[in-house]
Amino acid sequence: MASDDMRIASGRWHPPGSSRSEPAVLLAKSLTLVVRLEGHVGDPVSVNDLARAEISARVGRIPRRISFADGSLFETEDNDAVDLWLNRHGQAGFVHELERFHPRLLGVVLAIFLLAGLIYRFAVPALVEVAVLVTPPAVTQWMASGTLLTLDKAIFSESKLLQSRQTEIRAAFDQVAAVSSRGRQGYNLNFRAGGVIGPNAFALPDGTLVITDELIELADGDLDMIIGVLAHEIGHVEREHSLRQLYRAAGMAGLIMLIAGDVGSAGEDILTNGAALMSLSHSRGAENEADRISVELMAKAGRDPRAIGRFFARLEEKLPAGGDASFLSTHPGTAERRQAIDDHARTIVGMPGT
Repeated sequence: MASDDMRIASGRWHPPGSSRSEPAVLLAKSLTLVVRLEGHVGDPVSVNDLARAEISARVGRIPRRISFADGSLFETEDNDAVDLWLNRHGQAGFVHELERFHPRLLGVVLAIFLLAGLIYRFAVPALVEVAVLVTPPAVTQWMASGTLLTLDKAIFSESKLLQSRQTEIRAAFDQVAAVSSRGRQGYNLNFRAGGVIGPNAFALPDGTLVITDELIELADGDLDMIIGVLAHEIGHVEREHSLRQLYRAAGMAGLIMLIAGDVGSAGEDILTNGAALMSLSHSRGAENEADRISVELMAKAGRDPRAIGRFFARLEEKLPAGGDASFLSTHPGTAERRQAIDDHARTIVGMPGT
């Protein structure tokens, strides 16, 4: 061994392209790494400048590997010795430093969560609005047709409602739709037997509306209640709440993918699966906005503008705590919400208080 060679660590040397290993020692001469076999005084078996050698990052007690340009490999369990030499030359392992210095690791984790929070708070809503603006009608039609097809296969069945009753409801609905911004041609009303989901009504992004026989039955023949619910769903379409919810859910799936690396088929399910769409509850602000639109449209059409509020009260009377399969699970009708509906109705048509 040359007198100016500095011993770094003992380990084992693997020749290029071979699984064989021999006891060896890692030496350094300035910034040149040298491997000599233990007990041998001849030429070194591997020589490389530090810049050309690949030194694995330290992770716990996993043996450190130094790969040379000729394909040979030196492996040592003396991580401390390797770190000491690297520190002297300003080459400390970043991964191990994070692992060893716990406050810094905590800071990295907090920074990741802060970034995720900022993306959720600012980036996702902004991207949602952009997506809504650039979404062509063909896309919303594809979403709606796929969703309704899935629901018809898995949950719904053909409506048992008398044709005369369907005609009556459709005629009243057309009166309300005619005074909306989309007009009568912008909406397509569908009747279905709800099956396991029971009383429900919802709107798809393209203006497709679905109402179940069970929800109509709960109205006990009160046509204004039924139309008030449908006017509420028109409000969701007019303000594109459903489309925003879909994009927001897809954005959250993307955020989870950014952090965790994979969300499986969640993104596809959100955009194409009917059950996934129906599980997306609107925000309180969106529900209140749809309530106000229901009040306004009903008043313009000459119908009872407070009907949606009365319907919520009826549901709470007849359904146990607004079960998961009910309209109330996605459209909770609180006393404050019903009061807001009545207040807005009085503002619109000058109704006296009740």
